[in-house]
Amino acid sequence: MLNHKERRDRELPYISDASVLAEQFKAKLLLRSFNRSLPFNVPKEYLLFKLLGIKHGKGVYIEPPFRCDYGKHIEIGDNFYANSGCIIIDVAPVKIGDNVMFGPNVAVITAGHPIHHEIRNTKYEYGISINIGNNVWIGANTVVLPGVNIGENSVIGAGSVVTKDIPSGVVAVGNPCKPIREITEEDKLYYYKKRRFDDEAWEEVQRIISGTEK
Repeated sequence: MLNHKERRDRELPYISDASVLAEQFKAKLLLRSFNRSLPFNVPKEYLLFKLLGIKHGKGVYIEPPFRCDYGKHIEIGDNFYANSGCIIIDVAPVKIGDNVMFGPNVAVITAGHPIHHEIRNTKYEYGISINIGNNVWIGANTVVLPGVNIGENSVIGAGSVVTKDIPSGVVAVGNPCKPIREITEEDKLYYYKKRRFDDEAWEEVQRIISGTEK
């Protein structure tokens, strides 16, 4: 017979009993320290990530305040940035690729509850994993719901509610979030809508991309 932590970790319905809540309590204590730390205190941030069990690559920074349920179910690649107010409810695994950016108040939610009230009142809940590919930008106030996969190189517009998988290389927006167009080579020329890079900035962009920047 599986205990409730084992059921949770197999994406089966489970109840947050004392053993589950004890793991969350540890994470909440560590997050209190994280959210009171000085800005850009990367050594302390990395130490707290280690204590929380967050697996991460290089160049990772999360602006306080930040909240997660456990930490140990989160895996982050290189060069990740999350603006303030990030919430990752990591009942199930959350995997984030390289070069991913979150705007303010992005919520990544693996947790959920049964639809029918009688079943929901039994306290059973669930967590289903979320995967976010490389080079994804998720705009402010976006909510990503259980079981979603976001393909690499895509952009999720601000205020979206992502209920289903999003393919690679698209701009997707809305509630529910849907692709509205593909991202093309022409998009390289613009920094915002139809505002093109000026010559000075474009030269630097080219140096950075080519790896010749000093």
